Amino acid sequence: MANSTGKTLATLLIGTAVGAAVGYILGTDKDKRDEQIEKLKDSVSKLKDRVSKKTKDLEQEIFES
Repeated sequence: MANSTGKTLATLLIGTAVGAAVGYILGTDKDKRDEQIEKLKDSVSKLKDRVSKKTKDLEQEIFES
């Protein structure tokens, strides 16, 4: 149950961040938009890796307890 809650919270936070970023990007001009999209893709990839690692660490900690 705690694992499900953690995943739900992580998904909510990621969705909020992505939504805010998309809103910001759509409010800028074309050149800046393209640059921001590339930065966003890189940031999302890094965030995804960090969340995945944290999830694995948490699962390992739970199962070792």
